[in-house]
Amino acid sequence: MTKAKKAEIISFLTEEFKNSDTILVADYKGLAVAEFEDLRNQVRKIGGFTQASKNTLASIALKNAGKEGLTLKDGNVFIWGADGLGLIKTVGKFAESAKDKFVVKQGHIDNKAVEASYIEALAKLPSRERLIGMLLSVWIAPLRGFVTGLDNLSKKLAA
Repeated sequence: MTKAKKAEIISFLTEEFKNSDTILVADYKGLAVAEFEDLRNQVRKIGGFTQASKNTLASIALKNAGKEGLTLKDGNVFIWGADGLGLIKTVGKFAESAKDKFVVKQGHIDNKAVEASYIEALAKLPSRERLIGMLLSVWIAPLRGFVTGLDNLSKKLAA
């Protein structure tokens, strides 16, 4: 690879990493080409990007973008995008289906380096809509009990 091509890759990755809130680093050894393309398509659907890159070039780009704290070893695929939770959920779902062939190693979320366990925990969270529904259910429960009590009292007084 020529120096110009390396500089072009570093420049591209630097700009992309600067503009994204979430960057995930994963090991993709053992993935077939079709499986890797499936991952790319899933990530692309939510507005994210996927690229396998040399660790040296990626670490320079991460440093230039101000996203430091990641330790890059072995072969890595970098997945990034603006929709952080959507990206994490998509990659987490793919990692479950690919088991030992695809493992999320670490990430950089909201300007902080995080471990794989943190990313896995975020991936298992319910969707935003479901969390709002759960919250509303908790808020409405006292009112529901109050209305039920009033209804029972009115039936008792009527009898």
